[in-house]
Amino acid sequence: MSAAPSGLHTGIDTSDAYPVHYRFSPAKKGNQHLVVVFADIAAPDDYGWSNGVFDKLRANVLWIRDHFDGRNSYYLCRGMDFTLERSVLTLIATVRNSLGLTPGQCTLWGGSKGGSAALYFGLKYGFGNIVALVPQFLIGTHLRKHPATARFMMGEVTERNIQVLDRAIPDLVASGANRGAHIYLLSSPQDEQYPVQVEPFLPLFQGYENVNLILSDSPHISGHTEVIRRNVPMLMGLVNFLIDGIPPRLGHVVNGRERPEADRSAIDAFLKSTSQIRDTFSPPRVHTPVPGQHVGAAVRFTGFAPGAVRVGLRERGASLGSPDVAADGSWSWEPPGPMAPGDHLVRVFAVDPAGFASPTTDVAFRVEDGHAASRR
Repeated sequence: MSAAPSGLHTGIDTSDAYPVHYRFSPAKKGNQHLVVVFADIAAPDDYGWSNGVFDKLRANVLWIRDHFDGRNSYYLCRGMDFTLERSVLTLIATVRNSLGLTPGQCTLWGGSKGGSAALYFGLKYGFGNIVALVPQFLIGTHLRKHPATARFMMGEVTERNIQVLDRAIPDLVASGANRGAHIYLLSSPQDEQYPVQVEPFLPLFQGYENVNLILSDSPHISGHTEVIRRNVPMLMGLVNFLIDGIPPRLGHVVNGRERPEADRSAIDAFLKSTSQIRDTFSPPRVHTPVPGQHVGAAVRFTGFAPGAVRVGLRERGASLGSPDVAADGSWSWEPPGPMAPGDHLVRVFAVDPAGFASPTTDVAFRVEDGHAASRR
């Protein structure tokens, strides 16, 4: 029995009219699912969700590059020739069949331009799960904002060609294509595209068995490009449900509605009153090294911390040591090895028997490699 493949694979499928670039990651621990990822218009190297966030999914993941002769295509056409669409479908079908999976064991996933592609391919070709994040339903109309892509896809940018692309997704929905799919739409009232590109088309889904709208109403979203970023934790939960074969039924839900202006005085008062750092507890005194001193690599810290049981020493947020304090309040500590040459800022705090800490005493000094300690 051959070993299961591992790692990220890149390739070009040339079995159809258009070469299709892809990346593929096999399932971790054998989950029987395929996630197909379509790219948004600003995706790095024209691959969507390729920043590592999907790397540990327990599913096979196929990233498809939207890059044909140097242009984006919505994975659909060049010069209104939809042979390009067929080439993309051929790649998906080849990977799916090679894994022995059915269309129902696939999730089509994408944001913005990629969300439109996920909707189009998912509805037209009967895939089980469709996750369309801030998609454009009116592809042709949206392409007016991207003239180079418009010319590539249409050849001649005419009202007729714009209307053909505008109808591509709405006609599929209106016809009831793939009514049994689990469809998840993410949008936001703060997305400037929502009133034109999403909201008017929601009634078309009335006959669908499991269509879910997640409307992210958040003061932390100020436009189209921020909707997905704000919802990554929720979306990661969703994709993990889908690859485990548990498609949730959400209906039309609203998330967000944070209150950044909410009154925090009560919690701030509680945190202050129970803070581990006590302003009434005197910070420790540091005798050596003294501020500004030049020392050798073998540094010895000494000081006085009355009422403390130990002191803590930290540098750049990392703990250096935590020596005990003697009954008379004295303490000392030496690093286990030489300190690196250069400037140092060590912060020292005292800890009392109850575990409360004092404010810090900061001591800045320089370690000079190969030189004896000297006093400035």
